[in-house]
Amino acid sequence: MNPSSQAAPAPRPRGSGPLLLLGSCLPILGGVLIAPVLPRIAEHFSGTANVGLIVPIVLTLPALMIALFSPFAGWLSDRVGRKRLLVLAMLLYGICGPLPLVLDNLDAILLSRAGLGLAEAAIMTCCTALIGDYFDGRDRVQLLSWQTIVTSLSATAFFMLGGIIGEHGWRLPFAVYIVGLLLAPLMHLALRESLRGASAAVEVALGTRFPLRSLSVICGMTVLASLGFFIVPVQTGFLLEHIGIDSPQRIGMAIGLGHSAVFVGALCFRRLSRFGPGLLLALAFVVSGIGILLLANAVDYRTAVIAVMVNGLGGGLALPTVLSWALSTLSFEHRGKGTGLFNAGFFGGQFASPLLVMALSGASDGRVGAVAMVGWGLLLAALVSLVAPWLAGVRLLDPIQVSDDMVLH
Repeated sequence: MNPSSQAAPAPRPRGSGPLLLLGSCLPILGGVLIAPVLPRIAEHFSGTANVGLIVPIVLTLPALMIALFSPFAGWLSDRVGRKRLLVLAMLLYGICGPLPLVLDNLDAILLSRAGLGLAEAAIMTCCTALIGDYFDGRDRVQLLSWQTIVTSLSATAFFMLGGIIGEHGWRLPFAVYIVGLLLAPLMHLALRESLRGASAAVEVALGTRFPLRSLSVICGMTVLASLGFFIVPVQTGFLLEHIGIDSPQRIGMAIGLGHSAVFVGALCFRRLSRFGPGLLLALAFVVSGIGILLLANAVDYRTAVIAVMVNGLGGGLALPTVLSWALSTLSFEHRGKGTGLFNAGFFGGQFASPLLVMALSGASDGRVGAVAMVGWGLLLAALVSLVAPWLAGVRLLDPIQVSDDMVLH
C-alpha cells in the first residue's frame, strides 16, 4: 500500500512547474554566486581579525541555516501554508541577499547571510513540497528529474556569472539576489495554496518504525561527501591565487566547469545504481579524492580545471547515491523527518568544510597542505564506504530501491 497514493494532488496552477523549478535554483544561487570573489572580499577586509576564517563562512553560512532550519520550515509550512511561507521567504531573500552592497562590516555581512539562509531553508522546503502537492505519478518523477538537471546547470551558470560580474567589484554579485523581490509577487499571483492536508495522508500511513540505524550511517556518509564536495567552491579561488591567478572571471569559470561535471556524474549514477551504495560511494570517493589531490598540487590553470572537473565527477556520483539511499529507507510517514536529517548532514558538511581546512592548515603546509589532507581523507572514506552497507543493515551488493513516489530535493 502506498500511503501517498491515497490523496489526489491539489489543483495545478498553469505554469507552476517552471516557476517552482526557478524557485528551486535560488538556494543554489545563494551558495555559489560569490565564490569567485572570496579572495577579493578577504583583501578588502584584510585588517579584520580572523579574516581567513570569517570570509569562507560568508559563503557557507546560508548552508548552516538551511541545515538547522529546514525541518522547522517544513513544520511551519504545514501550519501557515506553503504558498504564503514561500512568498514571505522570497521577500526575505530579496532583502537580505543584496545588503552587502551597502554593508562595510564583516559581522553585519554575516548577519545578512544568516537571514538569506533562513529564506533559502523555506524556499527549498516549500518549492519541493508544492511540487509534491501539484504533481503525482510520472509527472512528479519527470519534474523532479528536471529539478536536478536545472539546479546542476544553474550552479555552473551562477559560478561563471559571479566571476564575470565580480570583475567589476566584489560587491556587485550581491545585487543579483534582488531577484527574490521580483519573484515574490509573481509567485503570489501564479500559485495556489495546496488544499491537501498532510494530516490526511498521515492517517493512512503504514505504521513502520523510523530507520534510525540505517539513516545514521547514511547521514554520516553524506557529511563526508559534502565535506569533500565543497572544497572546490570554497577553496579553488584561494588555491588559484596561490599560483598567481586572481581573476574572478577565471576563478568562476574553473569552478563552473567543475560543477558541470557534477551533472555528468549524476547521469552515471542512473546506469550504475544496480551496484549498490557501498561500491558506488567507494568509487565516488576515490574519484573525488584524486581530484582534490590534483587541485592541491596544480601548478597552472589547466591542471586546476582538470582537477575540479574530476572532483565534480565524483561528487555528482556521490550525492544522488546518498540521497536515493536515504529515501529508499523511508516510508511516507517518516519521509519529512528523514529528509530533514539528510539535509542537516549535507548542509552541515558544507558549512564545516572550510572550518576543517582551517583546522588542518595548522598541522600541514598551510591551505595547500590542508586541502591535500582532505583528498587523502576521501580515499580513506572509500574504504569506509565498503563497510557502510553492513553497518546500515544491508548487504554490500544490494541495489538502491527507489519508489516512484519519492520526493527528491
